[in-house]
Formats: sequence, structure tokens, C-alpha cells
Amino acid sequence: MTGRPKTYVTDGGTDVADESPSFDATVYYEGDADGRYIDDETVAVLGYGSQGHAHAQNLAESGVDVVVGLREDSTSWAVAEEDGLRVATPADAAEQASIVSVLLPDTVQPAVYEEAVEPNLEPGDTLQFAHGFNIHYDQIRPPAGVDVTMIAPKSPGHLVRRNYENDEGTPGLLAVYQDATGTARETALAYADALGCTRAGVVETTFHEETETDLFGEQAVLCGGVTELVKAGFETLVDAGYAPEMAYFECLNELKLIVDLMYEGGHMGMWDSVSDTAEYGGLTRGGDVVDRDAMDEILADVQNGTFAREWIAENQANRPAYGQYRRAEREHEIERVGARLRELFAWGGDGGEPRA
Repeated sequence: MTGRPKTYVTDGGTDVADESPSFDATVYYEGDADGRYIDDETVAVLGYGSQGHAHAQNLAESGVDVVVGLREDSTSWAVAEEDGLRVATPADAAEQASIVSVLLPDTVQPAVYEEAVEPNLEPGDTLQFAHGFNIHYDQIRPPAGVDVTMIAPKSPGHLVRRNYENDEGTPGLLAVYQDATGTARETALAYADALGCTRAGVVETTFHEETETDLFGEQAVLCGGVTELVKAGFETLVDAGYAPEMAYFECLNELKLIVDLMYEGGHMGMWDSVSDTAEYGGLTRGGDVVDRDAMDEILADVQNGTFAREWIAENQANRPAYGQYRRAEREHEIERVGARLRELFAWGGDGGEPRA
């Protein structure tokens, strides 16, 4: 099984893959997966949240024997049963399964692993993740005799499920941390196929690379960077005397339109769609608001474990700083203005579709 390697070439003709392996991606599709590696196995899906419900339902509808692992007092227990799935405690589910898919929050995983999963692992079993945090930062240390793999759909769980139901795919990542059986990659790929990811393409990576790029992207761009940029722009306009509603439209509401253009056609697709004035202004001024030195520091904190240690300690202390940050975010003026405007206009709660 070799997948289909993708090589990227710069405008100048230099083969980037020769200089950096991270650009030499192997992508797997439906024809690369062999369902026999999972057909006769039982998969325990621990958790029934955003990713858990999508994995469990997609796998089950692909013909895989699935048992959902939940606490006995979990409100999701009845929901999973109503969805037609078998439910057991995490320990019982792990005992029944040869593939244990750990889809609980990162902060919960180590305790559940120690109490319920590790005692029920047998040589040849597979420990499956959708994010590498706890393996990469040594919060979970699997025994030598089991495979440790990752299939990480690059989408929220409800879209993983919706795409599957629409006979479409969700791109995903595949990584093998430990190959005790010699067939860990094949098993992970069969799992990805049953999940629907091979319909779109599954890119091979490592736990190291997935964890560090994911954390950096969340902090510097996708979640932290974007929200701080939006708030700073909003505050700049409001402090200068402009109407908060106008500031909201310019700095937050229109962001979706720009991101959609970038998603569909990259940066140039976006630049080709906006006015020349917007393009020139963005190209000449945009760099002034981005601090690359600060980004390097954020990445360094991810790489050397500073962020992981901070987050682990924060949870051990019952999240005091986390709570303060969330309260400050909730009380920001942009939240009050946005709530008011969203009520005034016919914007639906799903994808911006108009309300009936």
C-alpha cells in the first residue's frame, strides 16, 4: 500500500519536496483501503460528543461492530441508544473491543485510559485517537504490544456525519505512533474508510506533526489569532467614534465572506474577487498587524511543552484563568452588538441561511 504521493513545485520550478519532507504528502483514497482489517473487529468509541457520535454512527452504518463507551450517568447514554447503538461503560466497551477509539476531551483521556482502557488492552489491540496531544506529551503511555494510530477528520463532527450521509467525504489525517502488529497502518486506513474520510482523501502525517501544527494553528490563527484580530479592529473603529454596528459588520460579519473565498480558491481566489482598492490596501497594510516574532514564540511554547504543561496545570487547578478569560470574552461589547444584530436580521443559526 503506497497511497498516492503529491509533490508540490514552486513557481520557480524548485521541487519543494526535495527540500522538506512535510511537502511530500502521501494521500490515501477508497481504493487504498482494505475493509478486511476492520470487518471482523469490534470498535469501542469512547465518548459521544461532536466527534464520537459521528465516528460511532458512520462506522456502524459501514457495517462495523460498534460499542459506545460512556459513564453510566452520562446524558449521552440514552441518546446513543436511541441512535441504535450498543452502549457500555468505558471499561466494558474496551474489554469487548480490539480497537479502542478514544474520542473524549484531551483533559479527560488520561484518567479514563488509566482506569478503564489500559487494564483491558491485549497484545495486538489498537488504540486509536483523533488528536495526538496525550500521546505526544506523554500523558498516555501505551504498552509495547498494541498498535497506536490516529485518524483525525479535519472537520467538526456534525459535518463528518453530514458528509457521510450525503455520500461525500471529509478529509482526514492518518498517523501511526506504534506498529506492534505490522499492520497498524492498514487497520487505521480501514477505519478511515468506514468513517468516510477516504472518499475525500487521507493525508499521512505523524503524531508529532499533527499535535504541534494543530495547537499552533488554533492559537495563532484559527481561534486565538482571528478572534483577537476581529476584536482589535472592532475596538479601533469604536474608539475612533464609529458606530459599533458598522464596526461589527466590517470586522466580523464580512469575515465569513472572505474566508469562504479563500477556502474555495486560496489567497489569489480571494484577491481576484475583491476590489483592486481592497487588494492593494490589504497587500500593503496587512503585514503591519501580524507579529511573526510572537508567532515564533507561540510555536516554541508548543514545541517545548510549555503550553501543554500550562494547560495540564490549569485543569488540575480547576481552570481559574480559563474561567476568567471566558467571562471577559462573553462580556466584550462585540458580543452584545453581535447578538443584537443577529436578532434584527434574517440570519439562520446554521451556515448563515435565512430564517423562515
